[in-house]
Amino acid sequence: MSTLLWVLVGILLYTSVAMALKSRGVLPDAVSVSGPLLTVHTKRGRAFLDWLATPKRLWRAWGNFGVGIALVIMVGSFLAVLASAIGALVEPQATGFVRPQDALVIPGVNQFLPWAAAIDIVIGLLVGLVVHEGGHGLLCRVEDIDIESMGVALFAFIPLGAFVQPDEESQDAADRGGKTRMFAAGVTNNFLVTAVCFALAFWMVASFISVAPGVAVGGVLPGSAADDADLDRGDVLTAVNGQGVENVSEFDAALSDADREVTVERKDAAPVDVQRELIVTHAVRDGPIEQGAVVATVDGDAVYTESALATAIEGTERIELGLKDESDPVDIPVGTFVSTVPDDEPLGAAGAPDTPMVIHSIGGEQTPTHEALSDVLAETEPGETVEVVAFHDEDGDPWSGDRHTYEVTLSAHSDGDHGFLGVGGIQAGISGFVFDDFGIDTYPAEQYHEMLGGDGLGENPVATFVSQTFGALVLPFMNIIDPTVGYNFAGFNGEITNFYDVSGPLGAGIVFALVNVLFWTGWVNINLGIFNCIPSYPLDGGHILRSSTEAVLARLPGEASPALAGAVTTAVSLVMILSLLGLLFIPWLLG
Repeated sequence: MSTLLWVLVGILLYTSVAMALKSRGVLPDAVSVSGPLLTVHTKRGRAFLDWLATPKRLWRAWGNFGVGIALVIMVGSFLAVLASAIGALVEPQATGFVRPQDALVIPGVNQFLPWAAAIDIVIGLLVGLVVHEGGHGLLCRVEDIDIESMGVALFAFIPLGAFVQPDEESQDAADRGGKTRMFAAGVTNNFLVTAVCFALAFWMVASFISVAPGVAVGGVLPGSAADDADLDRGDVLTAVNGQGVENVSEFDAALSDADREVTVERKDAAPVDVQRELIVTHAVRDGPIEQGAVVATVDGDAVYTESALATAIEGTERIELGLKDESDPVDIPVGTFVSTVPDDEPLGAAGAPDTPMVIHSIGGEQTPTHEALSDVLAETEPGETVEVVAFHDEDGDPWSGDRHTYEVTLSAHSDGDHGFLGVGGIQAGISGFVFDDFGIDTYPAEQYHEMLGGDGLGENPVATFVSQTFGALVLPFMNIIDPTVGYNFAGFNGEITNFYDVSGPLGAGIVFALVNVLFWTGWVNINLGIFNCIPSYPLDGGHILRSSTEAVLARLPGEASPALAGAVTTAVSLVMILSLLGLLFIPWLLG
């Protein structure tokens, strides 16, 4: 049974029990039950709010500051959501959540919020709800608005929100500025909590946490040499054949100088022997070699490593690959695979058809990979004429196609410094196939450490802190923002902690736990604040929009009409709601 189904069953069971207890009078009068929603009301705490609200001038200044922030975020969120919804309608596969259930902020159901972070997220949510509604309650008393009751709301076992229920007559009697400050106070408090939590988290990461030297294994390719050697996620490779390695580049260099069999040392684990062999990790669609295939020979000679493959293809136009467990070898040209050759670009203008092809060389320089092609073009000049050797046929099959040569006059690249060939759909690897002789996927431990403040605040602390805050916000869905990064960051949990070392007086478990709570509390609070700034009822942004619209209309000639203010607010709210729904579900429905 899926996790989502278990959650739905649990909510249904909870609702049945809660409604039965309420109907029999078991629950106290302060508890209200409406389906899966449960609210707990209290009048306690009002005296404390009255005391806290004493410096009214200070709190009004804080409220005015919050109104300015809320208005900026309201306008920005409205335009961003509207533009994203239009983009989702135009290109449904390029935007939006991967799955509709990703819109549910529930760990284990939402793929970006794993179970391992559930406690930290709940703590952050509780803190966010208390400071948010506390801000409303405080400004109520500052503006002399009576409070009818306060409490918390839960959706089944999940804290949904705290609330402060102002007295309606008292709220209506308050001036427009006071009500606006009251509605903005909650989101302002959320942003303050975010700033404090992220500042503390960044300081702790910079002071106590460092990246463990070596290569962090984020995953192992099934069927690869690493898989056969029982390497696994969470391993940190520290040496190859006794040669220490600090990072990926040193690891690759050590492998390139080694024979087929290597001994790999690991952090906090026994060394392992790895028998390397070439496995295809990526294969161009409809090609003669499938992903996961193992290459055993090149032109009849046994080949087990990437360095040996590079030597074997040097100076050759075609190679014959013998695949493990396959009787017939595969003959392919050597070069860079491209899928399109536009007619109005240099190569197309030289007579090359707009069909998939393998570009073997440019100006006599072999281009077996995309990187090699870029390096060769970087040495050319705009307007230079070069000979391009390519393999293709008229049916779009470059692997069995004939050899063709073209005299191409290169145009200027966008940076203007070198020649431009004019091809599209360039694939990684040799002829559209990526080979790996080891089979691990590295975790971006150093990149995430830097994004979490590991390098300190530098020479410009304010700008660095702002950039680190934006970086922290995208970490839980990093692989959506940057598809080249294969891992999201959900805190220092599980195997991830093995990629980092902890120093200082506190134990590693305490440091990781504190940073996780601070990270998720900051992350939840800023998202809670932004969400409540959405200009739509019943959110705070909807109330601020109404008050702002009334203030603008009051300054126009003639008598301000409450109906006009209501119409403007309703129209903006409707557009916002439809845009949000479109952003969530258009890619799923049309993609």
